[in-house]
Amino acid sequence: MKEIWRFIDFEYHTPGFNMALDEALLEWHSQKLFPPTIRFYGWDPATLSIGYFQKIYQEINIEKVKEHGLGLVRRLTGGRAVLHDQELTYSVIVSEDHPKMPKTVTEAYREISKGLLYGFQELGLNAYFSIPETEEEKENLKRPRSSVCFDAPSWYELVLEGKKVAGSAQTRQKGVILQHGSILIDLDEDKLFDLFLYPNEQVRRRMQRNFANKAVTIQEVAKRKVTLEEVREAFKKGFEQGLNIQLEPYTLTKDEIQYVEQLAKNKYENDAWTLSR
Repeated sequence: MKEIWRFIDFEYHTPGFNMALDEALLEWHSQKLFPPTIRFYGWDPATLSIGYFQKIYQEINIEKVKEHGLGLVRRLTGGRAVLHDQELTYSVIVSEDHPKMPKTVTEAYREISKGLLYGFQELGLNAYFSIPETEEEKENLKRPRSSVCFDAPSWYELVLEGKKVAGSAQTRQKGVILQHGSILIDLDEDKLFDLFLYPNEQVRRRMQRNFANKAVTIQEVAKRKVTLEEVREAFKKGFEQGLNIQLEPYTLTKDEIQYVEQLAKNKYENDAWTLSR
């Protein structure tokens, strides 16, 4: 018998609600109110999410974020900034002591990301894990050169044709692992690079040029129009196969939604949180 996990299927939500729901699921799972859960979601409006430790005034062009009509939210997880637009976002919530979860962060990351690997294969795309090999590559992971998440793959991130196609971040709190990330269907690079601060225009151009050699979208590799529905189906199957589980659809109750909305309002929609660094 396969273990049954909950599945919260794709819906668009505000940036604050999205981050609050991921935190709430972590909280509920730690209290044994929820089993392990996988969630798919989208962003309304399209949003720039920044990592927990990022220094917003040093790295992000807040005026440009507003100009493009984007949301802005600080995540509970670390890592660098991500433009959530033409993508499928996923989150996985599971106990650290779950029998399937290795004890080290990188190995747990690999285990969860098997779901992504199989998802890409369901789409007929030959993705593989990036594993930094040289000392220089390992050092670069400790000191990222850019504020942009997709600028370089980290340990066990998913790569297509040598370029990063899915970016993920993980946190562990209260005995629970929360891993969430972006699966790029398409991307507006000009819009993305508008959102950061640069010493000068030359640096921006160079970074954007380099980025094109390091990141890729599903549509670029597939060389055809790939729908969100196709991607959603592929990755649902991918997680079931990769983690050897069965996903059972779940709808949040009114009380659960109310709790998430309150958390969003008090924390993730509050400048004291978003602008805290």
